[in-house]
Amino acid sequence: MSKVWFITGSSRGLGRSLTAALLAKGEQVAATARRPGQLAALAAQYPEQLYSLQLDVTDEAAVNKAVKDAVDHFGKIDVVVNNAGFGITGAAEAFTTGQITSQVNTNLYGPIYVTRAALPYLRRQRSGHILQISSLGGRIGTAGLSIYQATKFALVGFSEALSKEIAPLGIKLTIIEPGGFRTDWAGDSMSFAKEIPDYDQTVGVRVKWFKDPAQQMAGDPDKAAKAMIDVVAHPEPPLHLLLGSDAVGILKKVEAARQAEMEKWLPVSLSTDHDDVPDFLQSDLGRLITGSTKV
Repeated sequence: MSKVWFITGSSRGLGRSLTAALLAKGEQVAATARRPGQLAALAAQYPEQLYSLQLDVTDEAAVNKAVKDAVDHFGKIDVVVNNAGFGITGAAEAFTTGQITSQVNTNLYGPIYVTRAALPYLRRQRSGHILQISSLGGRIGTAGLSIYQATKFALVGFSEALSKEIAPLGIKLTIIEPGGFRTDWAGDSMSFAKEIPDYDQTVGVRVKWFKDPAQQMAGDPDKAAKAMIDVVAHPEPPLHLLLGSDAVGILKKVEAARQAEMEKWLPVSLSTDHDDVPDFLQSDLGRLITGSTKV
């Protein structure tokens, strides 16, 4: 039996590849985009499977209506994919308030609005799967991407906490964390802050790399789409799924450095407890936070 997918940002990039792959597979897709006319070719090819909707994910009322319309059209939603988003690059002090607000509204509030709108339907079904399209940048910090990565770190925190709330209700959640993919994320959809020469050796290097037309990302968006479809079909999907050899290689190095730093400073970390404190991880609260058991 085919699933119903609700996808934001479906007209370009990973969202477009995923939408096309799902339609070819026979799935039903409620595909949202700021300009749904860009989905016209797919709509003509799959008129019974594709339901396209105009949506700005920063408009909470519009999000609520789009989710309801999708359920009314197809009768249900099985998978929610929060893909809409964009990047901005520059020094942290150089971004305008407008750039920061736009980034946070789209990359963080948007997925939160969509997730919250879909949850009552998934909860009543006692089934469903949420894919949060985050980034390797939701796990590491990179010069030049402070505001973009702030939104992705926040999305990861929201999603990890949410996954523990919804697990007993039969709803699954996976955070998709791509590295660099050959989409227009670093091209037409990327915006930049005003350059400050003092940051040339850090932020400037990143800006030049993004603006270089010869740069090639490693990731294939069509292969990413297949991976996301496969993970939804898996009976035990992961909470985190890295996509791309660059994402895996970078995160391995970063995690090793974090572990080494924690071990180096462990005596200081442990020195701040009261003398009568027992092993926290064995406490009810410790087990609840780590998800090792229910209290």
